[in-house]
Amino acid sequence: MPTDTIDIGGLIRKIPTQYPFVLVDRVLAHDASSLLAVKNVTGSEEFFEGHFPGAPVMPGVLLMESLAQAAGIWLLKAAADPSRLEVHVVGIDGAKFRRPVVPGDELRLAITVLHRRGALCRVKGEITLGEHRVAEAKLLLQVEELAAPEVDPTARVAPGAILGPGVRVGAYCVIGPRVRLGTRTVLESQVTIAGDTTLGEDNQVFPFASLGHRPQDLKYHGEDTKLVIGDRNTFREGVTVHRGTEGGGGITRIGSDNLFMAQVHVAHDCRVGNHTIFANAAALSGHVEVQDWATLGGFAGVHQFCRVGAHAFMGGATIATKDVLPFSMTVGNRARIFGLNLIGLRRRGFSAEALSALKQAFRVLVQSRLNTTQALALLQAEGPHTPEVGELVTFIRESKRGVVLRRRQGSTSDLDES
Repeated sequence: MPTDTIDIGGLIRKIPTQYPFVLVDRVLAHDASSLLAVKNVTGSEEFFEGHFPGAPVMPGVLLMESLAQAAGIWLLKAAADPSRLEVHVVGIDGAKFRRPVVPGDELRLAITVLHRRGALCRVKGEITLGEHRVAEAKLLLQVEELAAPEVDPTARVAPGAILGPGVRVGAYCVIGPRVRLGTRTVLESQVTIAGDTTLGEDNQVFPFASLGHRPQDLKYHGEDTKLVIGDRNTFREGVTVHRGTEGGGGITRIGSDNLFMAQVHVAHDCRVGNHTIFANAAALSGHVEVQDWATLGGFAGVHQFCRVGAHAFMGGATIATKDVLPFSMTVGNRARIFGLNLIGLRRRGFSAEALSALKQAFRVLVQSRLNTTQALALLQAEGPHTPEVGELVTFIRESKRGVVLRRRQGSTSDLDES
């Protein structure tokens, strides 16, 4: 087999997958119908944290993924323009797992092409450890050709900007020289993106949004900082997101599957997770963290260095100057606890057991007349916790600005609902 160098990093990004789930480290050899690669399994692999604590074993589905990635490298290596192609697994047959894979193992990934017709390719994959066979399967892969970027004649795209396949840049957009737009991202019209800014795949940006410009921080003096945005986010009209500052780590980071409604502002050095919703004109000051599945109502505002916990709901015009508890419904200026975000939690499939445990924890935190330290000690003594209560306790213990625990005045809290 030939052993010429293959740019694994460049090809693996088209499969599609990204770190920490790139599962091919090196190609040893390849020819017209086969490929041999290596995966070094280390103790620092993220999947070992939960599979299984104290007895780490590589999940079987990731063994199949490693074979798929090796096959994808073979399919893309000879392509004239790999950036125009994506490889997807559409079938796995005859998968067999013969022995566990643990930290320290060096796996050999052998791919043999059985049949290729048009966009479909069937391969046989085998994983070995020394002389021992670890796993095997037959995989069916599909190669999808992506459209070339489409740029309106009135748009200005600076030399050096990178537009992925299927990107569409609408009328009068302005794109800076260090901007990278991922596959199928759409800028509708009159969007400006500047600085060292990266958008992932399938984002949609509406007119007059401004992403990646210099932060509104008087301590910023032109240092090299970034804005990094994940996949499948929607930025509606007039949204502004600024890149980071040196004092805040240099990066403003937004995850995936978020909705930013019109006129939302995300300031420098913020961290936004996944599946969040920001209603119209909600605003984050600098260095704010918003965790997964949180919802901020219209005109809600969050003070610098505060956090909004996972699955929290902030009502319209709420002003938070302390951390907003996970799973909570927090409303008002200044913010007060209205109870659990029961509607959101039920919609997301939280079990009756999890909701009951959270209600009891909120009663201790909000209604017991104990101070925070005493309430946490009582919760600790009442263990063991459900994962949700454990997350709540950890969030409070890690708070640097304190947490919102003031209860709303007047009517009965929904903590008392059945």
